[in-house]
Amino acid sequence: MQREANIREEKVLVLDFLPNGYPLDPRPSHKKTAIVQAIGKDHFTLLELVPKKGTILKLMQELYIGPDKRDEIQHIVGRLPMHKLTGTAKQELEFVIKEIVHTNQIKFIEFFNKAQPLSTRMHQLELLPGLGKKHMWEIIEAREEKPFENFADIKTRVKLMPDPEKTIVKRIISELEGNEKYHIFVER
Repeated sequence: MQREANIREEKVLVLDFLPNGYPLDPRPSHKKTAIVQAIGKDHFTLLELVPKKGTILKLMQELYIGPDKRDEIQHIVGRLPMHKLTGTAKQELEFVIKEIVHTNQIKFIEFFNKAQPLSTRMHQLELLPGLGKKHMWEIIEAREEKPFENFADIKTRVKLMPDPEKTIVKRIISELEGNEKYHIFVER
């Protein structure tokens, strides 16, 4: 899917909160700052954030990081590569992505309803793990009859379809790991 340049996250979900900063940070404890590792709700951008002093955050807590007044976040440090996530953040990642996909089902159903060919030999639907040409054609034929309404609708109308929700989660994690040439869901 083509994306506009400089798309920014407005809301994130907390993957890990380190009130005393990174444990391996060599600076003295009075110079360390609290750190939040989070994932964007719209573009799955992994971010490192600094909370305001005295702020206590919970895992999965939604935070506003847009241009207006922020209640909990002091500033955004920047993007965070997946290999720099803490153990807790890595454990939470799949669960949080599942939650985002589940609560934004309509956005991902749109992908199934509007996915286009990338070239004469490759279709966007084939980029999803477990989907080959056969599933691709079944999805295209089914959506021409009537657009899909939800994940259950896809599973019902496309024979032997792998769970579409799990398939999207796997693809998002693979894109975050940097294993994919084409990015469908994760902002680069």
